[in-house]
Amino acid sequence: MESFRSYDGTELAYRTVGSGPPLVCIPGGPGQAVEYLGELGGLSSCRTLILLDNRGTGASSIPADPATYRVDRLVDDVEALRQHLGFDSVDLFGHSASGGTCLLYAARHPERLNHLVLVAPSLRVVGLQSDIEVDSVLAGRAHEPWHHAAVTALHAEAKSREELERYRWQAAPLLYGRWNSAAQAQAAAEPVQFAQAATDGFYEEYQPDPTLPARLAELGAPTLLLAGEYDIWPTAAAVRQLAILFDNVELVTQPGCGHFPWVDDPAAFVAIVDAFLAS
Repeated sequence: MESFRSYDGTELAYRTVGSGPPLVCIPGGPGQAVEYLGELGGLSSCRTLILLDNRGTGASSIPADPATYRVDRLVDDVEALRQHLGFDSVDLFGHSASGGTCLLYAARHPERLNHLVLVAPSLRVVGLQSDIEVDSVLAGRAHEPWHHAAVTALHAEAKSREELERYRWQAAPLLYGRWNSAAQAQAAAEPVQFAQAATDGFYEEYQPDPTLPARLAELGAPTLLLAGEYDIWPTAAAVRQLAILFDNVELVTQPGCGHFPWVDDPAAFVAIVDAFLAS
């Protein structure tokens, strides 16, 4: 791991892997260490992945001010990383919760973006509903042997930390296209990857910027929105609503995939993202 000091002196860690043009990758969660991204299904074979641990997560230091965990404040860490790397502009990748961070970065620093890749992005910063047509998505998987237990766990209210972890595991198959060994290994690794303070602080006192949709419409950098066919948060239907906000956008729904398409079908994921970045 390498490190640098961000705008407020907090030491942030990042890992560089692969070869080819650089792609700055911001993890989601919120509050999850970047290790869950792995090498994005082999995207490292054609891109140099620069994988940031957000403040307070993974190998990065805990900030003195917990207010800096907030989604809009993390934008300043992305910009500090760009400056540290010495890049005039970047290709930027966000997944899940960090989709919000990257959307805010795009609006604040549009001149610093070459391409924007958002995979299963959180829609909260733009005030969009994330579960559009979710009942249809769930019903389409009713044939799966784990379906009843998973849906029951998804809607259950945990009364203890132990119960919460049990429900999380039971519902985990809903986040993947196939509940195979790769999916199970990633899901099993997740609990220790989260930093509670970073998770709790991500939306703490955050107020959406009503001008954000209009600013995204003016974004010149090409944007890829990649949704999983089986994802339940956000659904593919919800990501289609996000796409409407952009002028220069490519919308792809990856078949047979959930919230982590590089796990479900790595070859297809790499082909989609690499082709977009090369355009």
